[in-house]
Amino acid sequence: MVRIRKSVLALIIVLALAVGGAAGGFAGMRARNYIETENGIVISREEFDDYQYLVDTYGKADFIRDYILENYYTDVDEAELDEGLYYGLFAGLGDVYSGYFTAEDYDYMMSSLTGTYSGVGITMEPTETGYVQITALTEGAPAQRAGLKTGDIIYAVDDVTYNASTMDICAASIRGDIGTTVKITVLRDGESIDYTVKREEIHSVTVSSKMLEDGIGYIRLSSFDETSAQEFSKALDGIEKQGAHSFVLDLRGNPGGLVDVCVEIADMLMDKGTVVYIEDRAGNREYESTESGRTKMNYVVLVDGGSASSSEILSAGIQDNGEGKIVGTVTFGKGIIQVMDRFSDGSGVKITRYQYFSPNGRAIHGNGITPDYIVELTEDCFDEEGNLISDPQLDKALELLR
Repeated sequence: MVRIRKSVLALIIVLALAVGGAAGGFAGMRARNYIETENGIVISREEFDDYQYLVDTYGKADFIRDYILENYYTDVDEAELDEGLYYGLFAGLGDVYSGYFTAEDYDYMMSSLTGTYSGVGITMEPTETGYVQITALTEGAPAQRAGLKTGDIIYAVDDVTYNASTMDICAASIRGDIGTTVKITVLRDGESIDYTVKREEIHSVTVSSKMLEDGIGYIRLSSFDETSAQEFSKALDGIEKQGAHSFVLDLRGNPGGLVDVCVEIADMLMDKGTVVYIEDRAGNREYESTESGRTKMNYVVLVDGGSASSSEILSAGIQDNGEGKIVGTVTFGKGIIQVMDRFSDGSGVKITRYQYFSPNGRAIHGNGITPDYIVELTEDCFDEEGNLISDPQLDKALELLR
């Protein structure tokens, strides 16, 4: 990118006013060391190139902005119009995981990773068809109590429609002050359904555990948040004290989360080895590894199409290192990592900077992780309300552990 000196910028602006639409007429003069306009203004070729860069890069955007201000049928909020430019830059990437955030939206995004935030308890992911889909519901939270279900397509929030490219804004609009309500319109089985849900403080307990039968425990990990590694460690210790010699780790519907937390949990499940390696656009690699000292218990991991991101990192590391068997269906296939940066005005961005690979070099993005044992859930596994009444995936895991 050309960086324009402050001393040159004022002159370029004057030149722009003087030259107007005649910029193209200077093409034959660019081989010389300076350029003289019809008004007698003389600038160096470098300064003209800077001006030409501004015209070529921002001229159309500025023209369209003025066009909107002059022609739109009502007054336009210029600040919001400018915000739209920033959103548009990321929309041009065609990457639903990268985006621009206002200061308020950025705060909401970060608060959802701390384990406590104000909202309704929904986890969502983009679909291949360009929609926003509910992939998990916080147990006992307002969304679940209101009747929303995993698999619902979020069509609108407070009558504003959203799609995969605006998923983060959709998520931010669902959050809000405790005690306020939000209208969520979902598509389910071809029908549009409206839910009015009251926001509450959501305490994301990401780990739950219990004993299934003599010697076999069960740990459910719903996401990888800041507190998940500590919660997982307590759950692991808890089932072992109850006499477990093995356990089922359920990652079904887990959309992922913090990669460093994922590696902490992998360290409890794997001996010394590589969990995942990360690669940037230049081919530079960073390896995430575990140390010796894994749990003495055997385990089987359950996954499905809702298991994404850090869930896939963990599953791939376990599978490639031969630490445990994977049961279920092919995972979501999100093998890219976003980095969040905040600017001085409080706004920020999330941008895809890396993609990750399993220890054996398998590309996860777009492919997912194929379980060692493919086990489907059929319609017969659910009652009329959509509740799971039989679980062949769990049954297979127990068969492998007995």
